[in-house]
Amino acid sequence: MKAVLGLEDGDYVIGEGFGIEGECSGELVFNTLMSGYMEALSDPSYYGQILMFTFPLIGNYGVDTQNMQSKNVKAFGAVCREICEKPDERATIRTYFEQNGLLGLCGVDTRMLTIKTRVKGTLRAALVVGDDNFEYAIELAKKTTPISDCDLIPAVSCKTQYHIPGTGKKIAVLDLGLKNNMLSSLSARDGDLYVFPYNAAPEDIFRVEPDCLFITNGPGDPKTARPTIATVKKCIGELPVFGICMGNQITALALGGDTYKLKFGHRGSNQPVRYKDGRIFITTQNHGFAVDGESLPEGSDVTFTNANDKTVEGFESEHLNISCVQFHPEAHAGPRDTECHYFDGLFRRLK
Repeated sequence: MKAVLGLEDGDYVIGEGFGIEGECSGELVFNTLMSGYMEALSDPSYYGQILMFTFPLIGNYGVDTQNMQSKNVKAFGAVCREICEKPDERATIRTYFEQNGLLGLCGVDTRMLTIKTRVKGTLRAALVVGDDNFEYAIELAKKTTPISDCDLIPAVSCKTQYHIPGTGKKIAVLDLGLKNNMLSSLSARDGDLYVFPYNAAPEDIFRVEPDCLFITNGPGDPKTARPTIATVKKCIGELPVFGICMGNQITALALGGDTYKLKFGHRGSNQPVRYKDGRIFITTQNHGFAVDGESLPEGSDVTFTNANDKTVEGFESEHLNISCVQFHPEAHAGPRDTECHYFDGLFRRLK
């Protein structure tokens, strides 16, 4: 199939479409991982975005559905240099996209698009599969609503509260678009999990008498999550609070801190972070916004910083019993350097 990717700056690329005919629009973002492509595509944090892979060959071990992070692909579209047509016994990316009504583009210069994104910053884009009308794709990209003006969390959060039994500490999980591995990491440590939708009221959370509040990742600009920020604000000081990715940003905002949009974000499984004691960890990340460390209130300490650009990758408040990180310690595929460091530390704080 013909396919074209149009960008808001008037540029475009034409390549081969895979999946089904159709169109989508959103931010074009790139991920540097070399494996775990299905984990990335099914990560709810990519909702509202078109995901481009910098690694030139995607799909070389087929579709690994057992490690997907949600029930289906959440990215609006996929862009890659080449898809593998003959992986192992699993289905190919091409077949999976066709069977699940997804949109993809291959055969394009992803290196050029990545360099453009790093220079100009994240661009709005439109992917049209089944046609190569680049003028239409460019116009569609220009009309795309900026991500900071979109309220994306309601589409990926659970609709009602549910319970995953465990024999250990009772944890209230605020679902902003959670990844399955977060629940797995908590359950592996015997967590008794009560999962709440993004707009849960504080009294709903307090009703189950949890030992702590855990806030997940999610898509979009954290400042749009006003109901969640209000709930977390009322929980701080009443419960220990932990958060990952957007959970880190939401907690900062609930404390009166600030967040801002990064030029092109951090997305990949090779992101180095420096812990407060000087140790370096290699992490998996997926975020386009960051916490302004200078805006955090007195008593809050930055615990992790990005070794490349010095942005905040985590903070804590001892007197309020808050510990949050911007990266994904639960990520598989990806380095597992920080899984035990963060999740074991979480449960130690609850003893």
